[in-house]
Amino acid sequence: MTLSLPIAAEANELLRRDPLALLVGMVLDQQVSMEKAFAGPYELARRLGHEPDAAELAGYDPEALVALFAERPALHRFPKSMAGRVQEVCRTLVERYDGDPGRLWAEAEDGAALLGRLTGLPGFGRQKAQIFLALLGKRFEVRPPGWREAAGAYGEEGAYYSVADVTDEASLLKVREYKQRTKAAARSAAAG
Repeated sequence: MTLSLPIAAEANELLRRDPLALLVGMVLDQQVSMEKAFAGPYELARRLGHEPDAAELAGYDPEALVALFAERPALHRFPKSMAGRVQEVCRTLVERYDGDPGRLWAEAEDGAALLGRLTGLPGFGRQKAQIFLALLGKRFEVRPPGWREAAGAYGEEGAYYSVADVTDEASLLKVREYKQRTKAAARSAAAG
């Protein structure tokens, strides 16, 4: 079973076949809807006129990259900071993995090592790294030993906590309901 978001079929296909697109989608998955975040890599490729690799984005003129992100409709509600974050992640990929995002997970000997590699990326705190690890395991069959444990609750079978659990419209609704309950509980705790 693979990731299937309610976005353009071409955008879903890019996520399925291009590890960089999947990683960039995860970078953008912050303070925007999942659909907006994961459609972003396809829209970026469309604006560039081709599918970029990590080396291209790492070396791209920062102001020109911001302009691509800010072009209406903007790729993210914070185009400047997210263009910078994508570029930082791509630079890290070039420096540590010869620009090959697939090496992040292909060379990890176990789930804990993969989690460590992911938290080593700019902007990937533990929660984001665990969600991405769960996404890799559940939807892309990247399953080094201990991957579920390293992914924490996000790795649980039958959970509906994150993008890792989205396979159709019904599962997307379950994930949204979970997120709404979590936010409500956090607001209640803060108020009280």
